[in-house]
Order: sequence, then structure tokens, then C-alpha cells
Amino acid sequence: MRAIWKGAVSFGLVSIAVRLFSATEEKDIRFHQVHREDGGRIKYKRVCSVDGEEVKYDDIAKGYDIGGGEMVVLTDDDFADLPLSTSRAIEVLEFVPADQVDPILYNKAYYLEPDGAATKPYVLLREALGDADRVAIVKVALRQREQLATLRVHDDVLLLNTMLWPDEVRAPEFGFLDDDIEVRPAELAMASSLIDSMAANFDPEAYSDNYRAALQEVIDAKVEGREIVAPEEEEEAAPGATDLMAALRASVERARAARGESASSGTSDGDGTAKAAPAAKSSTSGSGGRKTAAKKTGDDAAPAKKAGPAKKAAAKKTAAAKKTTAAKKTAAAKKTTAAKKTTAAKSTASKKAS
Repeated sequence: MRAIWKGAVSFGLVSIAVRLFSATEEKDIRFHQVHREDGGRIKYKRVCSVDGEEVKYDDIAKGYDIGGGEMVVLTDDDFADLPLSTSRAIEVLEFVPADQVDPILYNKAYYLEPDGAATKPYVLLREALGDADRVAIVKVALRQREQLATLRVHDDVLLLNTMLWPDEVRAPEFGFLDDDIEVRPAELAMASSLIDSMAANFDPEAYSDNYRAALQEVIDAKVEGREIVAPEEEEEAAPGATDLMAALRASVERARAARGESASSGTSDGDGTAKAAPAAKSSTSGSGGRKTAAKKTGDDAAPAKKAGPAKKAAAKKTAAAKKTTAAKKTAAAKKTTAAKKTTAAKSTASKKAS
């Protein structure tokens, strides 16, 4: 890293020499404007709108438009005469609780490194800030502009966060703020349930810039002459439900399903009361729920018990019918045998008579 500023932290009567480094960097892929036909870079000339002539960089000054086509021109000498007491110093003004600084005020972050023999007072201020659990409010001049900033500890290094001035923060002026919008308790309870189902500890390493990765793949493929493979499209979100409660309930179930939890556990009905899924009553409800399930099971089993005697009676009838049939067959067989014997006797008697 390259130091972009040198100065000192003014801490009471203690002065700590430091060097300033940018703590962040943008990873966006940057492009140049080029001629589509031959890839040549597009250049812009600094041309005066009055005489149409190209202007050298050394002849360019800053102008302030006062309206009506009039311009006040300021030179480097005009800026040099401006008082900047913090031009080479980071002046500590006071120490405040960190939660009193609204994050909307934060602008850019810089690391401070002790310069030369300033290591011991640097470490002293770092340890004192950590023990106090406060941040230092400071003033510093960077790039010819005085800025408000905070000084706090980050990864054992003093971190300077430049801040916006209060009049640089816009006030939210939207029409809906004057509307009387009623939020039902059931909706608020369901929204709170959705927040609970999506609660987690923040891990910045778990997130990545998928668009930048895909764009870099396209560039690499172009360089290597490979075929560009379109990245897989992410699953589109389901269309929004027209009913707010239905949308909240579906969101809670989807979040819990993603975590491997029961999708319907703890969801609420329209009146905000807890409602379990029918399939989960016997496992999630109390003793009353188990009794109800037992009663239902008993009622369902009752017809099976009544059907027992009917089956036995039917079996007896079947057995009796079988016995009757067998008896009839036996009687018929006896009659046939007797008839045969009678016929045979008559035949014998007739032969003897002849």
C-alpha cells in the first residue's frame, strides 16, 4: 500500500506521527471507451466554449457559477490563502460512545500507521480507546477539504472514518410519511417471525459479487479465444402474493425449509395465533392434542370391533350350509345305493321265477 497523507494525531499535548493509507478498494471491472471498428481509445480534448481552442492543463482554473452566465474564477493562490489549521494534523476533539454516531454519516475508511518513533504513543492511544469502548471525534484536512471523522480500533490498527457534515445528509421527504397506515398485530407478529427465521451472525466472507465473477469469465474467454458459456441463471423469486399475510407466511415457510426446519412450525393464522400443520398435531401439540388424536383413533377403530361378530356369524352360516349340503349329498347317495339294491333284488327274483 502507498501512503496518501502524512501528519500527526494531536491527542491533548501528545503528538503521534502517522501515515494514512486507504483501507478499502473497489473491485469493479473498469472499461475504456474505444472505437468499435478498430478498438482505438477514445480521447477527449479540453476545449474552451468561448474561443473553441484547446486549453492546456496548466491554464485550467476553478470557476464558481453565480448564475446569469457569470463565473467567478479562483486560482491556486486563492486556495492557498484559506486557513486550514488541520492541514497536517488529526485533531482529537472529544470521545463519544460508538452507538451515538449514525452510520449514515460514514464516508471513507483509512488505516493509520505509526511513523518513525511514534509506535509507543500510537499503541497507548489504541489500548486506551479499546478500554474506553468509545470513538474519537476528530477533524482532518484531506485534499484541501476539512472533514469530520472518527478514530477507532480495527484489527489492532487505528482506523480513521471520514464523515459527512450534518448538512450533507438529506432529510427523507416522502408523502407516505404523512399517511396514517395501520399495521395489524397479526401482520407485525408474522413479520417478526420472518425476521427470527432469517436471523444469523454476519459473515462477510459468505457473500460474493456474482456479476463481477461472471463478467471476468467473459473477459477471460475473450482473451483465450474460448467459447463464452453463459452462466447459470439463478432461480427467479416466486411472484409476489397480493395478500400481505399470505406473502409473509410463505416467506417464513421458505426460510425455515431452507434451514431444514419444519416449514409449518410456528406459523400464524390470520388472527396472529400460533397454528401447527395438521400432520404435526400429534407431535407438536400438548397433552390435549394427543388425547384428541387418541380419541379419533379409537372412533376409527370402533367399526372394526363391531364387524367382528358379523364375520363370526357369517362363518357359522357358511359352515352350516356346508354341513347341509354334505348331508343332502350323503342322503342322495344312500337313496341311489338302496335303489340299485332294490333293482338288483327284483332282477334276481325274476330270473328265479323263470
